[in-house]
Amino acid sequence: MKVLDLQCAQSHVFEGWFGSECDFQSQLARSLLVCPLCGDRAVTKRLSAPRLNLGATPPPAGGAADHSPASAAAAVADPAAASQARWLRLLRQVVAHTDDVGDRLAQEARRIHHGEVPARAIRGRATAQEAAELLEEGVEVVPLPMPVALKSPMQ
Repeated sequence: MKVLDLQCAQSHVFEGWFGSECDFQSQLARSLLVCPLCGDRAVTKRLSAPRLNLGATPPPAGGAADHSPASAAAAVADPAAASQARWLRLLRQVVAHTDDVGDRLAQEARRIHHGEVPARAIRGRATAQEAAELLEEGVEVVPLPMPVALKSPMQ
């Protein structure tokens, strides 16, 4: 298994896992590699140091955050990548804990606001005008750019 550091033309850094270098090159040639933040298909391989697992201790159970010196060093070495990773974790939480109402965001937000349906966390799409009208009516909305990769199930 090869783990490669990749970067799109917008300078978003992400990781890709491949069976071999040949597998990576094949997917790259067929334009199958896509930036998880912006959907850009202009992906290149970055220089990266090999990672050798020579009896390292396993990560803590329960999905606890990694506060190891190595993790801190990685965050300092590439603060943009660390920031992108935090942003993606936040967006995954939003996706996991909200209902996607699609283009019906404005209508559904109003129904919730007026007590016509039970309150719940929702996400979807609204025009700038719809969002402004909701705010004028006292309905709280927050624009949240959603990467293309999070709009559909991840493999």
